[in-house]
Amino acid sequence: MSDPDRGPAQEPAEPEEGGAARLRTARPAGRRRLGAALAAIAVAVGGGIWALGPPGGGGPAAKHPAAGGPTAVEVSTGSCGRGWSGATAGPQVFALRNTSSTAAEVDLTDAATGAVYGEIEGLAPGTTRELRVVLGGGSYAFKCLPDDADAVTGPTVKVAGARTGGPAAVPVTQHDLIPVALAHQRWITAKTVELTDRTDELKHAVDSGDLDAARSAWLPAHLVYERMGAAYDAFGDADTAINGSGPAPADAASAQDFEGFHRVEYGLWHGESAASLRDHADRLDRAVHALRDSWPQERLDPAQLGLRAHEILEATAQSELTGRTEYGSGTSLATARANLDGTRELLTLLRPLLASRYPELPRLDTWLDRTGRTLDGFAADGKWTPLDRLGRQDRQRLNSDIGQTVELLAPVATICDARRTT
Repeated sequence: MSDPDRGPAQEPAEPEEGGAARLRTARPAGRRRLGAALAAIAVAVGGGIWALGPPGGGGPAAKHPAAGGPTAVEVSTGSCGRGWSGATAGPQVFALRNTSSTAAEVDLTDAATGAVYGEIEGLAPGTTRELRVVLGGGSYAFKCLPDDADAVTGPTVKVAGARTGGPAAVPVTQHDLIPVALAHQRWITAKTVELTDRTDELKHAVDSGDLDAARSAWLPAHLVYERMGAAYDAFGDADTAINGSGPAPADAASAQDFEGFHRVEYGLWHGESAASLRDHADRLDRAVHALRDSWPQERLDPAQLGLRAHEILEATAQSELTGRTEYGSGTSLATARANLDGTRELLTLLRPLLASRYPELPRLDTWLDRTGRTLDGFAADGKWTPLDRLGRQDRQRLNSDIGQTVELLAPVATICDARRTT
């Protein structure tokens, strides 16, 4: 997969054909901390490209360990950072040993800004783990955050040499994310009303026996829900009732507990009668109304917002672009476009936090724009090209665009992971 030229004003390079253009395997969803985010932010050092590897793992820094082996550093409330007195700019390896009686997190920070260069989580009492970083000239300090106790910052240590070092980011806190969550909560509230209206139209068409009208009403209703992807975790069981992925498409005919948008889709595009679809459309409509009515009492988890910004398109790559959620309408690419819209809506709210923390944000914007144009190219006069009718070149381009965008979204998930600082 080729990389675009840096900067938002330049068009990304065309993807290569063959293996280089294949979609990169998406990582399983889960909690990702700042160290993983930094691993994805490459920085030019001495004419090469360095990336901070995961704490305790391999990566470029592991191939160039600090001279003389790891520097032993103590982690405790009384002696945080003891053992490190100075260094020369470049790759560093620290052996962090927890000498206290409680588990702790430890961060290596810029002493002036608080930006984190690396971290170890869940360091148990009496254990040692390695942290590998690339540091430029400057002042640094270890911060120890023991469980159930206040943070302690160790002594400031000077590193001599050029200032260019590895990636770092100022931590995002729960307090930073609360306004984002509240704003997105209000946006979702408006979307639940729109979703209800659209689903009512779908139900009315099915009830009246007008299957052509039902097929026309199905996609607009479904796409409203797809754009709400950042809130799925808060929907709970309602998400399964409304938009559960269901069985594999080949097994849909015999599935017993298959409901929601995709069940109605299957019936509409596989010759089922309106009478046989009325119960399914009614259950879908009731589930949507219940979501609208219950939503004002729900609360988005601020800590999940950055993760969702990444997972929406990651799930698109795993589902819509593989045909896993295609039940006959041929609109997987329309769903992918709606998922992209949902991602951008959330990024708009997160942008004030990302602007000073994520140097690749302009490049991410470039790839989001490119992916939107690619997807829009598969729609004409309100009709979307079915996934299985894409030519090889179009499929490679789409996979390349989505894959690169997902990769650039991964640091958003980790940079916006709410962190403790005190």
